[in-house]
Amino acid sequence: MDDAGASLQATMLATGRAAREGARALRLSTAAQRTAAILAAADAIRANAEAILAANAADFAAAKAAGLSGPMLDRMMLDAARLDGVADAVTQVAAIPDPLGTEIARWTRPNGLDIARIRTPIGVIAIIYESRPNVTADAAALCIRSGNAAILRGGSECLRTNLALHAAMVQGLVKAGLPASCLQQVRTTDRAAVGEILSGLDHSIDLIIPRGGKSLVARVQADARAPVLGHLEGLNHVFVHEKADIAKARDIVVNAKLRRVSVCGAAETLLIDRAAAERLLPPIADALIRERCELRGDAAARAIEPSMKPASSEDWTTEYLAPILSVALVDGVEGAAAHIAAYGSGHTDAIVTEDEAAAERFIALVDSAIVLVNASTQFADGGEFGFGAEIGIATDKLHARGPVGAEQLTTYKYVVRGTGQTRP
Repeated sequence: MDDAGASLQATMLATGRAAREGARALRLSTAAQRTAAILAAADAIRANAEAILAANAADFAAAKAAGLSGPMLDRMMLDAARLDGVADAVTQVAAIPDPLGTEIARWTRPNGLDIARIRTPIGVIAIIYESRPNVTADAAALCIRSGNAAILRGGSECLRTNLALHAAMVQGLVKAGLPASCLQQVRTTDRAAVGEILSGLDHSIDLIIPRGGKSLVARVQADARAPVLGHLEGLNHVFVHEKADIAKARDIVVNAKLRRVSVCGAAETLLIDRAAAERLLPPIADALIRERCELRGDAAARAIEPSMKPASSEDWTTEYLAPILSVALVDGVEGAAAHIAAYGSGHTDAIVTEDEAAAERFIALVDSAIVLVNASTQFADGGEFGFGAEIGIATDKLHARGPVGAEQLTTYKYVVRGTGQTRP
C-alpha cells in the first residue's frame, strides 16, 4: 500500500472509531434529546440554505459539464423548494414515535421469569449512496431517531452539497448536546473509501446500506464484511386487470410512470390483461403518448397500438428512469405474476382492478416488498408511508423490507427479570 492508500485507510479507521463513540452517546441519550437534535438539524438546514444551494449549484454545473444524464442531474439538483422539502422531511422524522425502548412483546414463564423483547439501536450504520443529496439529510435524521451513528458516503458528484448539509446537521446535534461524532461524512471522492467501508473499519460498522444502481449494490453485497441491507433498482410494474375501471387505470398508469421518472418508485413496465386489452390499452396508451412517453410493446400490444416501438428482451429488465415504458399483454393475474417474477426486482408492483378476488390473488402471488391495489407505484416512499423519511426501499427479505424508516433501523434484545430463579 502506498502512502496515499495508508493515509486514506488511517482516516477511514478514525472515522469508524469516532462513529463507534457517537453510537455509545446515542445509546445513552434520551428520546427528548434525539428529538431536539433532529429539530435543530432541520432549523440549521433552513438557516444555511444559501450556502447549501451554492454548493449544490457548483456540483450541478460540474456534473453537467462532465456529461451526466438527465435523470442523474434531476436527482442531484436542489432549489429553494426542494431544500425546504428536505428540511420538512427532517422535521417529520422528529415527529414520529421514538422506537427505542419500545416493548415489542412481554410474557411470564411458569417459573416466574419475566421476559421482554425491547427495541435497541443497531449501532453504527454506513450508508453508501449516489446522486441524491436529500439522502444525506434523511439518513442522518433517521439514524439519530433510531439511536444509530451514521457514516455517510454520498456520490462524488454531490460532495460539496453533502458536506454543506452535513455541516448544518452537525450544528443541530451539537446544539442538542450530542457529539458531532454521531454523524460522519466521508470527505473524499476517492473510490477506495468505499472499499474501506466494506472492510467494516475494524469491526466498527454494524450494518451497510447501499442506495444506488445495480452495480453499486452488487459490489457491496459481494465485498462487504458487515451485514448488508440491499436496495435494488425499481423494475416496477402496473398490471391493469380485465375488470379495471378505465379512467382509474389511465390516471394511475400515467402518474406511476410520469409523475417523476427519476425516482425508484416509477413504473417501468405496463402489463395489460389480454382478455380486455382491446378496451383497456388504447385509452391508456393515448394518455401516455399525449404526455410524450415513449412506448415499447410486445407483438400483441403493438397489434392493438401500432405506434409503439418494438420491445426488446432488454426492455423488460431496464430501469429507464426516463419517459419510456415497456408494455406487454398477459393472461390474467397469473400471467402478470409470472412476468413480474421473471423480470421484476422485488421492489414495487401494482394491480388496478375492481375485482376484490383478483386483487387478493395478485397480493398472494406477487412477492415484492411493496404491493399496491388501485394506487400509483410512486407511493413507494417512506414519507408517504408515514415514516417521515426513508433511507431506501429494501428489497431483501431479512431484517427489513420496503421503506426503511427509523423503526426498521433498530434491532432488539431480551430483558429477563427474575426473583432468584436457578435452572435445575
